[in-house]
Amino acid sequence: MKRWLKSNSLGLVLFVLFLVFLAGQSVAGHRHYNEEQESHNQSVVTYGDYITSGEFVEGVFENWESEFLQMGAYVVLTVFLYQKGSVESKKVQGSDATDRQPRKSHDKNAPWPVRRGGWVLKLYENSLSIAFLLLFLMSFWLHAYGGAVATCEENLQHGDSDCSGTVGYMATSKFWYESFQNWQSEFLAVGSIVVLSVYLRQKGSPESKPVNVPHARTGNE
Repeated sequence: MKRWLKSNSLGLVLFVLFLVFLAGQSVAGHRHYNEEQESHNQSVVTYGDYITSGEFVEGVFENWESEFLQMGAYVVLTVFLYQKGSVESKKVQGSDATDRQPRKSHDKNAPWPVRRGGWVLKLYENSLSIAFLLLFLMSFWLHAYGGAVATCEENLQHGDSDCSGTVGYMATSKFWYESFQNWQSEFLAVGSIVVLSVYLRQKGSPESKPVNVPHARTGNE
């Protein structure tokens, strides 16, 4: 058990932190929502009603959307683009391990799709970017759905029966404002690690080159 925990500690800690912060968001969001309701002489809602409300769904998936867009775009862009000296880039000159042809592999322990070959391997070769694309599209839609429901609920509280629906909400400036304000920050963050890893170091981290490696060396080997 100890060995398993050590072997999977990074993923476990990250997902535990995700659940902790998601729970914190829901509790703080519920309290804030009810404070807003009381300030407008509206009835408060239960925690269960809040976490299924349009406001909470919109808030969660608005952020997930930008994260999956950032990671998916980064995965694809690093196939074709380079940053000399960055740990996040393939080598500018010469071959890279990520470009090896899996069809030439004779490793018996290779993943099943590699051994199967054909269209299964072709799909597997791009499975990471496909997964991020699907997660982004799911989050994008749920962001719009949550925003549409929240807007409808707000309109009804003010005596307005206008509920344009998910597609209608996607045509509003509010939806795109929410999206763009998250997208720009995500690409700023990933761009920062690409460039900063050229010149700065963190001893012991695989996201950094070894401390004694020259700035011009690309990759972390």
